[in-house]
Amino acid sequence: MSTVFDDLYEVVLDRKTKHVKDSYTCYLFEQGLDKILKKCGEETAEMMIAAKNGDRDELIAEIGDLLYHIWVLMAETDIRPEALYDLLESRRRKIGNLKPRTVSVKES
Repeated sequence: MSTVFDDLYEVVLDRKTKHVKDSYTCYLFEQGLDKILKKCGEETAEMMIAAKNGDRDELIAEIGDLLYHIWVLMAETDIRPEALYDLLESRRRKIGNLKPRTVSVKES
């Protein structure tokens, strides 16, 4: 699985340094961090709507779109996939890390 992500990241990095005509990824880098963040937010909202609507195919497509934009964000901020893999691996190894639930004033 990480091979797909690694390959995508390498393409994204290539687009960050080499202009390719009509490349959406190049466009995002040219527009900068604010545009990339806006797209991450939009894709997050679209993913949530697809999930709420119960449209599995649309949900898969929107998750893919969000992951792509996250990879662009990672490249823009110089975060390598390995950093994410390491974090997720360390979290996977944790057992019993559920945080205690706090009771609000309204619930008591």
